[in-house]
Amino acid sequence: MSDINTLSFEEAMRELEATVGKLETGEATLEESIALYERGAALRAHCEARLREAEARVEKITLAANGQPVGTEPAEGL
Repeated sequence: MSDINTLSFEEAMRELEATVGKLETGEATLEESIALYERGAALRAHCEARLREAEARVEKITLAANGQPVGTEPAEGL
């Protein structure tokens, strides 16, 4: 298993989906299910953090009165 902190958002989502799939089958032992649940919770938290980081970097283009771009500012609600 790879270190969650090194995973991209997409990699973590794929692993989270696979983890949920394994839990849904009901074929894992109790100990395996607990380990899968804990890893899934950590993956979910990592994905949420990566999304917050991405949202913080989103900017909107500001326009002058004549419609020409003049710069950027943080997107609303961040």
